[in-house]
Amino acid sequence: MNGILSPVDDPGTVQPVRTAQERLDAARRGAAELARAHLPVVVLYGVLKLIGFLVFMHLLDSSGDFRRKHPRFGGGAHAWDVLASWDGWWYQQIAAHGYDPALVRIPDATGLITVEGNSAAFFPLYPATMRLVSDVTGLGLYGAGLLVSIVSSFVAALGIYAVAARFGGRRAGLAVAGLWAVWPGSGTEWSGYSESLYVALAVWVCHAVMNDRWLTAGVLTFTAGLSRPTSVALIAALTVAALRALHRRHDGDVARPLTAILLAPLGLGAYLLYVGDRMGRLDGYFALQKHAWAHTFDFGEQTLDVFTSVAVGRRDYLFPFPVEDLIGVLVVLLGLALIPLLIRMRPPSVLVVYTVLTFVLVLGSQQIFGNVSRYLLPAFPLFLPLAMKLRTLSMPLLCGLLGLAAVASGSYAGYVLFELGVP
Repeated sequence: MNGILSPVDDPGTVQPVRTAQERLDAARRGAAELARAHLPVVVLYGVLKLIGFLVFMHLLDSSGDFRRKHPRFGGGAHAWDVLASWDGWWYQQIAAHGYDPALVRIPDATGLITVEGNSAAFFPLYPATMRLVSDVTGLGLYGAGLLVSIVSSFVAALGIYAVAARFGGRRAGLAVAGLWAVWPGSGTEWSGYSESLYVALAVWVCHAVMNDRWLTAGVLTFTAGLSRPTSVALIAALTVAALRALHRRHDGDVARPLTAILLAPLGLGAYLLYVGDRMGRLDGYFALQKHAWAHTFDFGEQTLDVFTSVAVGRRDYLFPFPVEDLIGVLVVLLGLALIPLLIRMRPPSVLVVYTVLTFVLVLGSQQIFGNVSRYLLPAFPLFLPLAMKLRTLSMPLLCGLLGLAAVASGSYAGYVLFELGVP
C-alpha cells in the first residue's frame, strides 16, 4: 500500500497525497470544464442583449425627444441617461441620500388630501449594492447601478440555464436563457432597475432548493426579501418545498429545512416593519403604495378592466397606454396558456408555487398595466414548456429566431417602455 492517510480520509481507504502542483492542475481543469459548460450561455445571452440594446439606443438617439425631458422622466444629455430614469432615478436618490419615509399629505387640485410619493416604496437591496459598488470602484452611482444590473443579469441567465438544463438538457437551458433575454419586459435587465438583481437571487434560490441546499436557499431568500415586495412568492415557494421535504425526510435532518423556513421571510418583514415604524403606522408601506403610487392588491379588478377595455377599444381605465397595454394583454394570455403546460411537466414544487404566485401577485394588483411584461420577468419557469419545443431546433436556427426576437425586444422592451410609456 502506497501513500499516506489524510486525517479527513476514510480510515478504510488509503489515498496518495497530491502535491501543490497537482492540486493546481486539478483546479485549472475544473475551471476549464466549468468555462466550457457555461461559456455558451454567457455568449448567447450577452449577444442577444447587445442586439436589443443597440436597437434601443439607435431608436432613442434618432428620436432625440429625451433631450427635452426632465432627468427623472427619461431625459438627459445622452441617450443612455434614460436607463436610469423613472424608478432608476429613485434608486439613485436612495443610494445618495438614504430614505425619508413619511406619509406627507398634500391637497390635490380638487381639494382632496392625497399622499406624496417618496422613496420608501423602493426596497433597499439594489440602492445599497449600488452605493457599495460605487464606493469600491470609484464609479458614480449611475455607472455602479448599471454594473450591478448587468452582472446580475448574467448571474441570473446562468441560473436559469442551470435550472432548465435539469429538465431538457443543455439545449433547453440555452433556449430558456435566450427567451429570458428577449422577453418583452427585458429592457430593464440592463438598466438602473432592480429586476436583474432580484431574478438572480430568485433563480439561485430555486436551484438551491432543487439540490437540497436549504441554508443557501434560506439566506438567498432572506436577501431577496430586501429587494422586492413580490418576494413573498419566493418565500412561499421555499416554505412549501421545505415542508414537503420534511414530510418525506427519513434521515432525521430537519434542522436545515426548518432554518430555511425561519430565515426566508426575515428580509421582507424587516423592511416592512422599518417603513411602518418610520411612518408611525404598522401598514405604512401598503398605505404609501396605495395612496401615493396607486399600487394595491385589488384581486384582479384593474386587470379585468384593462382586458375588457382593450377588447372594445376603450381608454377610460386607470393609466391607459394603448400600445403597452395591448402587449401586456398578449403577454398575460401567453402566460396563462403556459402555466398548465408547466404544471404538466411535473417540475419541483418550488418552481410551480413560485411561478403561479408571481403571476397571481402581478395580475391581482392595481398598477400601470403596461408594465406587466416587466413585472413578470421573474417568472422564468414559464419558458420551460417553450424551451422543450425549441430544443429540437438546430443551433443555427434557434440562434436565428432568438436574434430576430432580440431586435423586436430592443424596440419594445427598450424604446417603447422607456421613451413612449412609463417603465
